[in-house]
Amino acid sequence: MASTSDVAAGATPGATPSRPGPAGGLPTPATLPAGEAGGPPPRSRRRVRRPNWVGGLMGWLWLAVIIIPIYWIVITSLKPSSEYFTTNPLLPSASPTFSAYQLVLENDFVRYFLNSVIVTVGTVVPAVLVSFMAAFAIVRGSGRFVRFSSGFLLMGLAIPLQATIIPVYLLIIRLNLYDSLLALILPSIAFSIPLAVLVLSNFVRDVPNELFESMRLDGTSEWGTAWRLAFPLTRPAVVTVAIYTGLQVWNGFLLPLVLTQSQELRVLPLALWSFQGQYSVNVPAVLAAVVLSTLPILVFYVVGRRQLVSGLTAGFSK
Repeated sequence: MASTSDVAAGATPGATPSRPGPAGGLPTPATLPAGEAGGPPPRSRRRVRRPNWVGGLMGWLWLAVIIIPIYWIVITSLKPSSEYFTTNPLLPSASPTFSAYQLVLENDFVRYFLNSVIVTVGTVVPAVLVSFMAAFAIVRGSGRFVRFSSGFLLMGLAIPLQATIIPVYLLIIRLNLYDSLLALILPSIAFSIPLAVLVLSNFVRDVPNELFESMRLDGTSEWGTAWRLAFPLTRPAVVTVAIYTGLQVWNGFLLPLVLTQSQELRVLPLALWSFQGQYSVNVPAVLAAVVLSTLPILVFYVVGRRQLVSGLTAGFSK
């Protein structure tokens, strides 16, 4: 039973005792022991990460699927032609030689290489520039003509090259361009534009509209806005489109096979026929030509690797 002094002080039976606060302030409740209500929650145990053995095994298997053919190509290109049919194909040669590379370089490989460079550069540069201007006009423009142009360009994605090779062949003959490098460049540009416009238009659309308005207030024309604002901001997409288009043209086989005839105008994919005889194939020489033809693509990838990766992964971070 509470005493008279407790009642006078305003205390109630069963209440939690309190301590006077610092400097005569409000009283604070007494500290509760750990484990009771009001105490700090217990720390959660760290989750133990279990190794993903299945994922790791599948990753190593996929790496083997990629690495083993490349390894076989390199070691076979260093074998003599007589040793290729008598030794284990996965074992390196006991006496490696560069005779296959010498044979390739002596059989007009430099000419074929320059033809491929001319066709690739002559396709990539106009295709990227035209595609960027078309993408900027589609995003920033308005009207029926712009919508019609956008749909018309996207229809090109549904038309494969193999389905149009005969009309392209007849058109090249009518234009008197058959058996020339220009006959390879013009169709390659046409088939590269639809996908390039699709990729670049998505990147131009992501540029904030406030930046375009601020440059317009500064008196910049649409042409200047496209090349001084949109083009630098879409550089990862431009590099991605350029590398993809360059790979398609560099490895192209159908157009050079149908639209060219002279040996002097052969590109690298067709140049592999030079090492195929009537009854046999010089496999080390063919693989040496393959190794030499992939070196420019590797250099191009190393130079634009950072821009290419950022362009490919930009869509996942938006």
